[in-house]
Amino acid sequence: MKQIFHQIVSSLMALLVLASTVSWTVDKHICMGRVMDISLFAHADDCGMDMDKEMEKSCCDDESFTVQGQDDLKISLEKFDLDQQLFLLSFVQTYIQIFEIDSEESNSFSEYNPPPLIRDVQVLDQTFRI
Repeated sequence: MKQIFHQIVSSLMALLVLASTVSWTVDKHICMGRVMDISLFAHADDCGMDMDKEMEKSCCDDESFTVQGQDDLKISLEKFDLDQQLFLLSFVQTYIQIFEIDSEESNSFSEYNPPPLIRDVQVLDQTFRI
């Protein structure tokens, strides 16, 4: 469950970064007060009512607006001062050490031999722990 939640949150964060860094342009074609076509990233198609450019009043109108994305997402270690670099380095090293598995298990009883079993008391007394 935790792994699925982690994957969902990381995917949403990646989509958020993508959406905030891309510039969005929305283009609308309006004819006689009604929106005829909306286009994302491209020019909207006309409604087919080509009016002369010489006329002052036209029944068609084109509107577009652009949302600029961020350009300053490149982070370099030169911008951090020495204290921030030291904190970042110690944080990463500590985080990596949390997940290291100790391959050597210390067993202090490896040299100990159990006493010989002369008779099985549980079977003789018919006493079993359930």
